[in-house]
Amino acid sequence: MSGSPKRVAVTSPQTRVAHARRTLRRRWRAPRLEPGEEVRARRLHRLQRRRGAVTLLLLFALIFGLPLVFSFAPALDDLRLLDVPVSWLLLVLLPFPAMAVLARWQLRGAERAEED
Repeated sequence: MSGSPKRVAVTSPQTRVAHARRTLRRRWRAPRLEPGEEVRARRLHRLQRRRGAVTLLLLFALIFGLPLVFSFAPALDDLRLLDVPVSWLLLVLLPFPAMAVLARWQLRGAERAEED
């Protein structure tokens, strides 16, 4: 056992700051931004928050709208493809790819906002 390497804890800089903040026993304040950077940060936050709200609304419309479609279109249960009801196929094949597309759309919008 004496020849084995010593174990070292690796933490991110944010973790070290959080631990240091606890030991200082005084109030920690976020660093102030320059006036131009502050305006840019607020604008970026507003754009990303708006994009996130739209994404959440679309996600809720997908998740809660699908059962509504099934309740208003009972013919989907009678319609079959390869002896499987179309409503089941929609329930299995539609939500997760749609959520992946929504996530990609959200990510690309956030990245574009940061680049601008």
